[in-house]
This record gives sequence, C-alpha cells and structure tokens, in this order.
Amino acid sequence: MKTLQKLGRLPIGLTVPAFAILLVIFGIPIIHLFLTSINAPAFSATNYYKFFGQSANVRVLFQTIEVSVVATFICLIIGYPTAYLIVTASRSVRITLIALVIIPYLTSGLARTYAWIVILGDRGVINNALLHFGVIRSPLQLIYNTMAVYIGMVHIMLPLMILPLVSAMMGIDRSLMAAARSMGARPLTAFWRVFFPLSLPGVRSGSLLVFVFCLGFYITPAALGGLRDAMLSTFIAGQVASSFDISRIATSAFILLAIAVAALSMLGLDLAGAQGRTSAASRKSWVVRRLPILGTLKRYFGEFLGPYRARLWTSQLYRAGDDSRVSNIVGALFLSVLMVYLLSPGLIVIMMSFSAGAFLEFPPSGLSLQWYRSFFGDPSWNGAAWTSIQIGAAVAILSTVVGTLAAYGLNRTHPRLRGFLTMAILTPVTIPVIVVGIASYLGLVNLGLIGSTTGIILAQSLGAIGIVVVIVSATLANFDRTLEQAAKSMRAGPLRTFMRVTLPLIRPGIIGGAVFAFLHSFDELVITSLVSGYSIRTLPLKMWENIRNEIDPTIAAVSSLLMLVPVLWLIVLYLTWWRSRPRNHQSLQELST
Repeated sequence: MKTLQKLGRLPIGLTVPAFAILLVIFGIPIIHLFLTSINAPAFSATNYYKFFGQSANVRVLFQTIEVSVVATFICLIIGYPTAYLIVTASRSVRITLIALVIIPYLTSGLARTYAWIVILGDRGVINNALLHFGVIRSPLQLIYNTMAVYIGMVHIMLPLMILPLVSAMMGIDRSLMAAARSMGARPLTAFWRVFFPLSLPGVRSGSLLVFVFCLGFYITPAALGGLRDAMLSTFIAGQVASSFDISRIATSAFILLAIAVAALSMLGLDLAGAQGRTSAASRKSWVVRRLPILGTLKRYFGEFLGPYRARLWTSQLYRAGDDSRVSNIVGALFLSVLMVYLLSPGLIVIMMSFSAGAFLEFPPSGLSLQWYRSFFGDPSWNGAAWTSIQIGAAVAILSTVVGTLAAYGLNRTHPRLRGFLTMAILTPVTIPVIVVGIASYLGLVNLGLIGSTTGIILAQSLGAIGIVVVIVSATLANFDRTLEQAAKSMRAGPLRTFMRVTLPLIRPGIIGGAVFAFLHSFDELVITSLVSGYSIRTLPLKMWENIRNEIDPTIAAVSSLLMLVPVLWLIVLYLTWWRSRPRNHQSLQELST
C-alpha cells in the first residue's frame, strides 16, 4: 500500500489516465489486430501472401505510396520558398502571412474538399468562366482524376509543410549568412552552404508529417478522384463497409502502418547535426573516389573561373544591395499567388453560399440567405451540428484535463523516459487515421460502446490528448520552475502552488490545447464513421453524405460557417494570450497576500 502511495506521488503517475485511455481504446486492440494479421496462434504470413498475390491490391498499395510521395514533394517545392519569404519579411508582414497560412490549416478539411468540388466540377467556377469567355465549348474534365486529387491534397497539406519550415528557419542565425558573404560567397552559394543545411530539420519534420498524413487520406481521394485513384485507406474503408473480413482488414492496415513506421524510422533522425554533415562529406568523398574525373574537372573549372569570381566579389563587396528590388517583386508575386491558392476556395464558397438562385453559381446572380435559413431550419442539419458541438466540447474537456496532467507529469520525468512516453502518447497522431479508426472500433466493440456518444468521445480523444500534450508541453518548456520553488518557500502546498502560480502561467497553452482539441473533434470523420454505427450523425458525417449523394446547396452555407470558426478561435486565443500577460506578473504577489 505504501509503495502504491509513493508511486502515486511521482510525476509519472499523472500520465496514468492518458495511458489508460490509450491502452484500452487503442493499444490492446492494435496488438489484437496484429495477431489477427499473422493468424495467431498459428503465426503464419498467409494473409500477407494473399494480399501481395492479388495485382489489384499491389496496384493500390503502390498508388498510395506514389500519390503520397508526389504530394509531399510538391508541398516541399512550394512550401520551402514560401517559408523562406515569410521568415525574411518584416515582423508585421510575417505575422500576417503566418496567420493567413494557419487559417486554412484550421479550416475543416471536408469544407475545403467541397470547395474544390465546386471549383473543378463540370459546372464549376473554372469551367463556367472558360465557357463564358468562349475559350472552350464543352466542360473540361477537371475533377475525378489524379490531378484533382493532387490539387486537393496539396491544398490541405501545404500549411503543414510551411509551419515546421518557418519554425526551423526562425531559429537560424542570420549573421551566418552575412559571415559567408564577407568571406566571398555569393548569395546563392551562401544559401546552399549555410542556410539550407541548417533548415533541414524543418524539411525533415514537414516532409514526414505530410507523407504520413497523405498515407491515411481517405476523404479527398474519394471525393475528387476517380475509380482508378483509390488509395489503401479507401480500400480498407470499403472492406469495413462491405464484408468486414477482419483478417484482410488487419493485413491491409498493418501494411499501411509498416510504411508509416518505415518513414518515421528513416526520417526520425536529426539531419542537421554532425551526423548529417559527416554523411554528406562521406557521400562527396565516395563520388570523388569512384569518379575521379569529376574531381579533376571541378578543380580545372575552379582555377579557370577563379579570377572572374575575384573581380565579381570585389565589385559587389561595397555595393549597397543586389537585385533586391527584382527579388522582392518576384517574392511578393509568388506569395500572392500562393495565398490566392490557399484562401480563394474558401472565399468562393462563402460568396456562393449567398446565391439567390435554385443552384449554386459564381458569381451569384443575386444575394439571399436562403441556404442559411435552410441550415438553421432543417432539423437534420442543425441537429447534426448540435451533436458535433456537444461531442467536441466533451472531447475538449476530457482531453484537456487528461492531456494537461500527462504533460505536467512528463515535464518532470527523466528526459529519456519522457521522450519514450511522449512518443507513445503521440502514436494515434503519427500513424494513418484509418488504422486508428480500425483499432478504436475493435476496442469499443470489447466495451460495448459502438454506436454510443461515449464511444465516439473516447475514440476522438485519442488524437486530441496527443495534441493537448504537445501544446501544453511546449508551454511548460518555457516555464521557470524557480517560481514554484519560491512559492513553496512561502509555505504554499503543492496544490496551492499549482493553482496560484503554475496554472495562471500555463493557462494560454491549456486554452490553446482545448481549442485545437475541439477543432480536431469537430472536423473528425474517418474514426467517427467507423465507431458511430450509423446511429449518431455528426455534422461531418452529414456533410459527407450530402457530398457523395445529392450535393445539397445547403452544404455551401455549412462550409462557410465552418470556415469562419478558425478566425473566431484565433481571436479567442489572441485575446487569451494578451490578457494573460499582465496577470502573470501578479501570481506570486497574490500568493504572498
């Protein structure tokens, strides 16, 4: 008994609620799923042989990898210069650009997918414009193909690439570039030899996140792609809806999971450290050893161009600036086009939602609130919205309490143990969502909670807890623990110290975690569709049903309302942070009174 009491006083004891939910709803079922895939207790690879023995399965698997790789590459090619331009902008412009990137990221993915259906459809914005100006005589096939899938996936994933890159680039000391220039390096050389290697952690993180999320994409390929554009997550969802052969489902899920784990293993190392530089040097020496002619040619051209480089460096040494005006114009145009790509789908849907016609049209021939009245007057729509709000609030409360306790406990454990436990909590966030959905379904079946509100809350909380842990842990990383020691020196107990000192200082992180947990729940579709049992209809389920079946124009009004939610949440977060600043300095003063 005394041993249990001692363990309860340890900081790691605060992580028990989070790991209890994770283990019961996800951990044990995922182990059962793996054992099913290998025919336990016989332990054979028959199911995997059957999977790879069918050419259709192999084609879907390779298509999933190909689409994920290409989408990641496109996001990197577009996202890297975008992040660089954001970081090099002035502070006010940088904050504005980051906010414009965050808003689409927080917007419902289902609403953004619907926006591209409206834009790319046969009677969509692009085809109507081309027909109106006489450029084409019949609508172009812009939707239900691979190109439309890439457009939708890149639009959804691009902010997830830009934000880690911006975070990594903000930490680079810009004086290093100036030092390289002072030693004769040209701007492009200084960039590739100094700035780019230091930004590789952001490249790694952004690419890894985008690739793993793309592996589990289900909604966008199903809505924008054709029959030939099916991905493995769509294939798994189809098996669940039709035969529910658990062995085939388990095999497909673990093949998808194995790809994600392989990517995490390969890109999970710090490429910006000494190891990365050593490996780069070894690759360079290997090339020179195997192809000595390249080294000879490099030395020859280096000596030949040496005098020219010296004259060029001397002429530019005391120049006030290079072609900054041209580069600024090109950079501004690039950012403008990118922001149009990120923001225009939402703006177009918002404008079309006020259409007065019987069908959606852009630009609207007249203005009307008929689709908003249809949403608020239809019990099937507002009932689904109210259900999503209730579930989202419950998920936010549960995940915020459990995630904050876990983050607080992890912050006070040994660094090695903290890293391992944090990765375990973040597992439902870092693997394909369809795998989490299958495991959650099995876990809730064992508890008899399929088709219940409690089951949906527990399943959605798996990812929400991880989000809260990340945000609160980041807040605690900047927390000065000497403030707690000062409070205890004034005879404050642990609970009073936490409530009067720690909690006020980390409150913005807790509120931010709650907001993101609510948004995560409010937009969740894949897991909810598996565990709801068709007895509970949330707003995303209602939207997905209308997108696939009838394209009710009311969905334009719903999508418009969902696109305004991130703006309101950002305002709430900003006001919370702004109001908390003057109060943080008064925490110890209040405690001493």
